[in-house]
Order: sequence, then structure tokens, then C-alpha cells
Amino acid sequence: DALRLFRERSFDLLLADAQLAAARGDRAAAGAIANPSLSGSLGRSFDCSGCSAPALALGLSDQAALSDVLSGKRGLRIDAARAALEAAHLSRDDAERTLRLALQQAMVDAALQRAQLDLARELLDFGRQTEQLDQTRFRAGAISEAELARAQVAAQEAEQAVDLAEQADRAGRAQVAFLLAVRGPLPAFRVDPELLEQAARLGIAPGDAGALLETAAQARPDLRALERQEARARAALDLARRQRIPEVTLSAQYAQEGTGGSAVTPPTVTVGASLPVPIFYRQQGEVQRAEADLRTQAVQREKAAAQLASEVVTAYGAFAASRKLVDRMRGGLLERAQRARDLTRIQYEKGAARLFELLDAQRAFAQVRAEYLQDLHDLWLNLFKLEAAVGKELRS
Repeated sequence: DALRLFRERSFDLLLADAQLAAARGDRAAAGAIANPSLSGSLGRSFDCSGCSAPALALGLSDQAALSDVLSGKRGLRIDAARAALEAAHLSRDDAERTLRLALQQAMVDAALQRAQLDLARELLDFGRQTEQLDQTRFRAGAISEAELARAQVAAQEAEQAVDLAEQADRAGRAQVAFLLAVRGPLPAFRVDPELLEQAARLGIAPGDAGALLETAAQARPDLRALERQEARARAALDLARRQRIPEVTLSAQYAQEGTGGSAVTPPTVTVGASLPVPIFYRQQGEVQRAEADLRTQAVQREKAAAQLASEVVTAYGAFAASRKLVDRMRGGLLERAQRARDLTRIQYEKGAARLFELLDAQRAFAQVRAEYLQDLHDLWLNLFKLEAAVGKELRS
């Protein structure tokens, strides 16, 4: 549901859609054929004797439309605009790729904050139970006031941790709401912390780094967009060179002045052609600018390809390391930490353990549990980064 809302309402995706619409307009404009020009005049001529005669002139020009088509300039403009439109489509896909990663990161961040809040509340309940037990034992004279004070301090510290965790939970939910383009006050919603646990149960077979690099080279929309930008720049360079060919404007005129045998100018039809003579300037500046643009696009594509390889290798290594950490935690470390805390509590209730031993076991459990939650968060995040680097979902 979050991804569906994101695709429908994300501000940045709406901006990308607007840019795509502009590219479609450029493509339509590039294929346009110049409208013909029609001119006309109507008047009256006078001679010295005072006689007058009506004068009529009509003109039609193709505005160099035929020359534009025959010289191939229109076709090159269409090629450049088509490549730019394809690049805009791919840029929109890349915007969704990067923004989706931001949303996924915000979701797992919010899930982590919620899980940490639940852990803080669990530790608070444990601390309050310990404090109540110590108050009973203090009234019975079984422990000193100093030991009771330590239990009370531990409970108050747990309350502080809950307050901080609640603040972090609100901040995490606010970031998710922003990415989903929620307007107005923060709505009441909850990111299920069970999302973190799903990371350890997913069927993930990303393959080796070499295979992922090959997949990324084919799937990454930003790299393909740069390839289309290079094609656009190449077509623009060809167009700049083709512009050296003068545009030939064809025209036809009809003129008449007077009527009958006394007409000053009998009905006359003329056709003509005009073209600029490229003596002083031959598109040198436009050609140089187009050549520089082509070199720029080629370098950017090569840079993106090199950066893509670095991103894939780095993300793959981080994901593999995170999966090992989670497997180690689930292999017994987390269970043993909780078991040690529970056994120490039983011993403390029976008077076989001291308060500092119970608090130490509680701190060890809290640390291991927090590390486990962080490892699950990092596993999700590194998986999302790997999928973004490859440009393809890797979950089965």
C-alpha cells in the first residue's frame, strides 16, 4: 500500500511526470512542418492623365518546408527529440528507483524505531517489576536502601529511554508521511515492527557480484538514459552539420494591374526560389557546441558505468555481511542472552543473585536485542540498496 500511494502521490514523481510531458511536447514540435506563407495586396494605380487601374498581387511561399524535409534536417530533429523522449522516460524510471529506495529506507527506519520503542517499554516493565520486588524486600529488611535506590534509578532510566524512543518513532513516521505526500497533520498510523523480522525469512538469492554487474548494466535506467542522451547529442551534432546546407525557399506569385487590353500589367504568374549564401558564417559555433555536448554525454555515460560497478560491489558486500550478522544472532546469541537474563531474574527473586548481577544481565540482553534489531534493519536496507544498484528486485 505504501508503494502504491508513493507512485500515485509522490511530489518528485509528479515533477518527473511533468518533465516527461514536456519531452513529449518537444518531440511533437520537432516533427512539425512549417506552415506555408500566403500574402496578398490590393490597390489602385494612377497615371498622369488621372486614369486609374486596380492592382492585385498574391504570393505563396513554402517557408523552406520542402527543403527542410529533403535535406534530412527534419528527420535529424525527430531523431534527436525521440532520443530525448526515451531518455526522459528512463529518467522518470530512475527517479522512481531512487525515490523508492528513499521510501523503503524510511519504512525500515520507522519499523526499527517502533521495534526499539517496544523494546524500551519491555525493559521499563522489567525495571518496574524489579523495583516493586525490591520495595517489598526492603520493607521486609532483606535489602538495603542503597540497593533499592539502584533499582529505582534503573526504572527511571528505562522511563527516559521510552520517552526518547517515542520521539524517534514520531520522527520516523513523519518521514514516511512526507515521502507519501501526506498533507496536514501527521495521521495516526503504525509501522509494524514485524517487518524487520521478515528480513530473516525472505528467500533471497542475489547471485554473485559478477552476474549482478551484468544485470545492472542492462537494467539500470540511469545508465540507459545516458546512452539515449548520447544518441540525442549525436543526432544534434549531425543536425548542426546539416544546417550548413542553405535552406531553399520556394515561392509563387500572381500579379495583375488593370484589366483588358489596357492593363498595365497583364495577369502574370511567377515562381522563384531563394536561399542564403553561406559566405560569412557556416554554423561553426553550433557545430562546436554540439561536439562538446556529445563528448560530455559520452564521458557522463562512462562515469556512470564505473560508478554503477562500484555501487553494485559495495552493496553486495554490505548485504552479505549483514546477512551473516543476522544468521549469527539467530543462531543462538539472542536466545542465550534472553535465557541468561531470565535465569538471573529467577535467582534474584530467590535471593541467590545480587541486584547488580540482574541489572548486568538485563543490560546485556538489551544490548544484544538492540543489536539484533539494528542488524535486521541493516539487512533490509542493504538489500534495498543492492536492488537499487542492480535496478531489479532480487527477492523471490
